[in-house]
Amino acid sequence: MHRARTVKPPSMPRLAAAALAGTAIEFYDFFVYGTAAALVLGPLFFPTFSPVAGTLAAFGTFGVGFVARPLGSVLFGHIGDRHGRRPVLVASLLLTGAATVAVGCVPTYDSIGTAAPVLLLVLRFLQGLGLGGEWGGAVLLTAEHAPAGRRGLWSSFPQIGPAVGFVLANGVMLALSATLSEAQFASWGWRVPFWAAGVLAAAGLWLRSSLAESPQFLGLREHARVPLAEVVRGHWRLVLLTAGALAVGYALFYAVTTWSLAYATERLGVSRTVMLACIMAAVVVKGALTPVAAVLSDRFGRRPLCLAGCAVATVWMFPMIALLSTAEPLLMFLGFLVALIAFVTMFGVIAAYLAELYEPRVRCTGAAVGYNLGGVLGGALTPIVATALADGGGRVPWGVAGYLTGIALLSLGCFALLPETRPVGVVVPEPATG
Repeated sequence: MHRARTVKPPSMPRLAAAALAGTAIEFYDFFVYGTAAALVLGPLFFPTFSPVAGTLAAFGTFGVGFVARPLGSVLFGHIGDRHGRRPVLVASLLLTGAATVAVGCVPTYDSIGTAAPVLLLVLRFLQGLGLGGEWGGAVLLTAEHAPAGRRGLWSSFPQIGPAVGFVLANGVMLALSATLSEAQFASWGWRVPFWAAGVLAAAGLWLRSSLAESPQFLGLREHARVPLAEVVRGHWRLVLLTAGALAVGYALFYAVTTWSLAYATERLGVSRTVMLACIMAAVVVKGALTPVAAVLSDRFGRRPLCLAGCAVATVWMFPMIALLSTAEPLLMFLGFLVALIAFVTMFGVIAAYLAELYEPRVRCTGAAVGYNLGGVLGGALTPIVATALADGGGRVPWGVAGYLTGIALLSLGCFALLPETRPVGVVVPEPATG
């Protein structure tokens, strides 16, 4: 007769650090493609197109990753709701890492013709598939271990991962751009960040190898047989509302980090180095403020923070575009900074918010599908639509500002229809003094 083995749960700092590291690595993989699409992929993989059309085509392959993310959330959400959150973290990291390394090995159009962009498209799809599973697994494993009064804080650590991944991806691109000639960067330099993903993925797998399964998952008496069917049948309205609410965050982030990079370097004549530095500085501040927003949500609620951030985004789009159009580094940084502060006010709390909106038996599928559908609405389309609107629209692309304001208004309406979820009757401990 075997005695049941008691598994000691991990400390919250260790669990949060492992979730943050893995999320940072997967988002590094995803973001490095966006930066390459803005800077170099158009001429290398779509050389027969005009410069604007080549950028649009490169952003099209970028958008495929977002289309794949909801599919990944369905695939890995099924695994997470049926077999546990922990297996999702390993499988999604393996898939995204392998696809990213492979992108760095794809020959250009000059070498293999149309097979080059086709391979790029397939690998970008696989990247998105893996990332669609990553977010749900990392966030839910952390949120479901966290004490109710500090759920916002601890579940925000995976949300810092995208900022870390972005700074890593763009830091490598910035270093290469500053040290290599244009010919060297176009020939092989842009591939180095993709190859580095293999080393990062191995490190992430090592960090995640000893994580314990979520206690809420282990405590379920019955698991959903077909999680997606239950989500569609019982939670379809919630999925649509969360997707619409989150669209503004994706639109904001990718307008700042991807579209503006291409627009400023191609149309305004700003150097790659200056643009990458401005964007990276704003993203660093955004990452640092993520736990601050999360702590505020533990004290004042998830919904008020989301409504406030969305309201700021609504009124800031026109000023941000005006500041970008000056091509002055400090003014562009200011425009990006306020936009990303609005972003983090929403997305710093969204991990706890979505975990509380969905019941545990379908949480991995429902939360991840809603989150990643928001990415399709806001992230996949924004670089493409903004590039098309800015083409021929004068020095100040007001059409882009109008488009972003429209998305912000849509999200504001969706947030207004969502309920508050912060646990009531839970005392939030005061910070230690001394």
